[in-house]
Order: sequence, then C-alpha cells, then structure tokens
Amino acid sequence: MAMPAVSIVMPCYNARAHLASSVGSVLAQSFPDWELIAVDDGSVDDTLAWLQAQRDPRIHVFSQANRGVSAARNAGLEQARGEYIAFLDADDTWEPLFLAVMHAALAARPDAVLAYCGWQNLGLPGGRGQPFVPPDHETPAKEEALFASCRWPIHAALVRRQAVLGAGGFDTGLQNAEDYLLWLRVAIQAPIVRVPRVLACYHFHGGDQASSQVARAALQHLQAQWYHLRDRPRFATALGRRRVRALTLGTLLHRGYECYWRRDLRNARTIFRTVMRHGYGTVPDWVRMLPAWLPESLHRRLLSARDHG
Repeated sequence: MAMPAVSIVMPCYNARAHLASSVGSVLAQSFPDWELIAVDDGSVDDTLAWLQAQRDPRIHVFSQANRGVSAARNAGLEQARGEYIAFLDADDTWEPLFLAVMHAALAARPDAVLAYCGWQNLGLPGGRGQPFVPPDHETPAKEEALFASCRWPIHAALVRRQAVLGAGGFDTGLQNAEDYLLWLRVAIQAPIVRVPRVLACYHFHGGDQASSQVARAALQHLQAQWYHLRDRPRFATALGRRRVRALTLGTLLHRGYECYWRRDLRNARTIFRTVMRHGYGTVPDWVRMLPAWLPESLHRRLLSARDHG
C-alpha cells in the first residue's frame, strides 16, 4: 500500500452528531493523497458504528477504552504513515483547499517543521467569530510569543510527522493545553510557516467542549507553561523572574478577570485562588480576588450589592 502524503488524526468521543460534517470536510478536500485515522475513544453513542460504516479506503478506524483526547491522538500517531500530520477534532471542519494549500506551503520549505493558517469560530452568540489570520510568528521572539499563549487551534496546522514524534507527541496528563504544549515544543526546533488564509473552522455547539471548561483550561495552560520552563531552563533564565511571572500568573489572572467581569464567578474564584496561592497581583487585584475565599453564595451577594449600589 502506497504511503499517503498526509495522515489526518481524528480523536472521536460521542461525536456521532458531528461526524458527517467533520469527515465530510475531509472527503471534500481537493488534495486527495491522505489517510484519515479515526480513533474512537470509548464512545457510548453510535460514533464507532458510523465510522466503521464508511467505505472510503482512505479511512482507517481504531477503537480504545476511554483514555482522553491526548491518548487518542497519540494512538492515531502510532498508526500514521504520512510524512505530514494534520489533526482534526470530530466536531470541527476544514475548507476544501486546506490540505492542498497547507501541503504546498510546507513542502516548499524543507527547513520548516510546521505551517499554520487562519481560522474562524462558528456558532458564537452575538455575531462574534470574525475570520482571523494570525501574524507571522517566525521572529527572533518566537519562543516567547508561543510561550505566552496558544497561537493557533489544533486543526489550523500541518506538521512534519518526525517533528511531532521528536517532541514526544501529546502529554496525556493534560486534557487542555495539550496542543499548546506540543506546538511550542515543535515550533522551537526549526522554522514555521504562516499561511495567511482562513482554512479551518472551529464549531461552538455547547456540550462538553474543551472551550467550555474555562478554569480547567486556564490552569492546565499554566501547568503546560511550567513544563516548558522546566525543560528549557535557559529560556526561563533569559526571560527573568518578573517576565516569567507576568507570562504565567499574569496570563492566568487575566483569564480570571475575563470570567469575573462576565460574572462567571465559579471559574473566576477557582482561578483567583490559584493566583493568590502564588502571591501574584497588585493591591487592587487582591481586593477583587480575596472574596474568592468566602462561600460562593456570600461572594455573589457582595457583588450583587456592589453592582446595584
């Protein structure tokens, strides 16, 4: 069997309602030289049956007991044969030219390990979700920029398989920020390439999406940052303690405030407590954060009185 140019890894967990769209966007690709490795991660709906019913010989289906998205992607990587890897979650989609454009961009740069593109968030309320093309991150400050936050979603990139394997794949201890940590580890190895086109779509549909787990995502992003600092002590030294704390705890505090201002108090309280445990923030920050140690009902009453006072 000929080796495909691109292996697409798709972890699937109770994703039956979305597979027609996500897999359909793969089948609609103008670039035909791919294999889709779908890993059912212990679904209890009809996900596995739907996948096994597909007849395109480029679709390969595997199943495992539920072990989480990182383990499912790693299982897919073990089966991948292509020189290039793309990741597509079972509830997201690509534009038909995604693989063609991304493959051409990365193939034209033998020195590069990864290409990334623009994306659009679909399904957000209030008319939000304009198409976004990220800036060029291949600069002298690349590692610091990529360390600050995840700069593209999991499905807006094409990466060389050997670079992913060399970085150790996904950290199975992380259910959020696992892609952020992988991209950071991969992108510091060699140049990366920006594709200034919107080719990926992230679909908001409610339910247990990673994006709905705000506090967990923020805290695991912090954990991933600590992993990187542990592995890159020279980078940590070059940044200096103040900058490190601003990029780690300062970022966490900002996410806590995002929850606080929209009165998502449960997530804000969890984040604020972590920030305080590490002694970070100004006096005004602490004035806002300290009530997070009170019972939540009392905290809400205090805010309500402040809001209507």
